[in-house]
Amino acid sequence: MNDKSERRETADILRDATHLIVVDLEATCSDDGAVPRDQMEIIEIGAVLVEMDGLNAADTFQSFVLPVRHQDLTPFCTELTGITQEMVEDGGSAFPDAIAAFKDWMRLGKRHAVFGSWGDYDRKQFNQDCRFHRIPYPMPQHINLKETFSTRQGLRKRLGMAGALKMCDLPLEGAHHRALDDAQNIAKLLPWIVGDARL
Repeated sequence: MNDKSERRETADILRDATHLIVVDLEATCSDDGAVPRDQMEIIEIGAVLVEMDGLNAADTFQSFVLPVRHQDLTPFCTELTGITQEMVEDGGSAFPDAIAAFKDWMRLGKRHAVFGSWGDYDRKQFNQDCRFHRIPYPMPQHINLKETFSTRQGLRKRLGMAGALKMCDLPLEGAHHRALDDAQNIAKLLPWIVGDARL
């Protein structure tokens, strides 16, 4: 898709949106192939509900999720995310319960919301977990905020979240690779993604 058609598609998705749900996921992972990509499972959902009028954060959501295929988090996963085995076991819910709570929080029947994430990974991971658990995919239309940022700002390179924050002279707050912290950092970039701010 070229930049013009991507801008048009994003504008079409956002045209009637009252809210944008910025989502970040953390998932089981390894650095040695012990957790294949097609067996990764969500272990944390973080989200910020942003009002399109003014791009103000209205609410947040966070939930740990219990993995079932690779129940023991790898040392690499814990080091990367800061999420421990105790966090998912003591504070986590089964994926169907976590996604039901998330769907209730989104309250999609009461507003027209779209879903945005930094890249396409989060959309694909939601789909993968829903297929595995045989439950309906619950998310509204998706916007790739990473691509939209680059397109809107005329950048050839697709930056990581940390690089985009630095380019916009914004601090990375909280812990990188924690779902809610990353979602909140991405939400700070929205004026440069769907607003009028320019680098």
